Amino acid sequence: MNFATNHSDYFLMIADDVKCAPGFVTQIATIVSAWENRLWMTLNFSQLGFIGKLFHTRDLPRLVQFLLLFCQEMPCDYLLSNFYDLLIQQTPIQFFPSLFQPMGNYSFEGKFKSLKDKEFEENDPSSPSNPAASIYTNLKVANISVLVNAYSLDKNFFYAKSAEAGNHLTVVLDVPARVSRVQVLTGSHLKGKNHLEEGQVELGYDATNRVHDCDDYILLGLLENGTLNKQVLSTESGKKVKCVRLLVIATPPSGIIVRHINLWTK
Repeated sequence: MNFATNHSDYFLMIADDVKCAPGFVTQIATIVSAWENRLWMTLNFSQLGFIGKLFHTRDLPRLVQFLLLFCQEMPCDYLLSNFYDLLIQQTPIQFFPSLFQPMGNYSFEGKFKSLKDKEFEENDPSSPSNPAASIYTNLKVANISVLVNAYSLDKNFFYAKSAEAGNHLTVVLDVPARVSRVQVLTGSHLKGKNHLEEGQVELGYDATNRVHDCDDYILLGLLENGTLNKQVLSTESGKKVKCVRLLVIATPPSGIIVRHINLWTK
């Protein structure tokens, strides 16, 4: 761990006997980007032990010294909470679903047990891939909301406190891809509120290398009851998509929740 101090900006603790969720690198990179202006000591991508913990490498020397001092007192993963108390992070920052599942057994106090993270989701071929992207919008973002949550594969969501006709939320892929399916889910699935009733989803293509947008959009479909789940026609999927845009057609009566924008690529 200490060896990694000067080799990168971040250090991810995993192990040689874990199963990784599909697309875990993209998911972690997206979350790190969203948290770059916030104070944090550790981001947790698993609930078990020391696995799935992400650190700033600049913090590693202090952490290593702390663990070496007290490792005889209790297991290192137990010591983390004490280390947090000494620094800026008072409570764990946990993301769901978990991205790592231990495959072996562990021993503690002479007993052997297998570890199972109930929040780890097995690889599902029907799961979206959501390639790396940047997200842009002119919706009025609620103070507590994070824009990238609209595109994340976890259980977080994005909330806009108000929207007007013509507002948009646009996913711009880092590398254009052949998109075969698009799913957009708005509104609270618990209370059935804050849907975008009148909106549409468009696919964008770019021939002029624009950075934050595309220069050619085609309509993929209209939202129905705040959702869209549509296969991309073969004639369209032959082209590489750079942008997926959610467009507000009519001003909604209240704020809107975007739970997920999910993409499947070939």
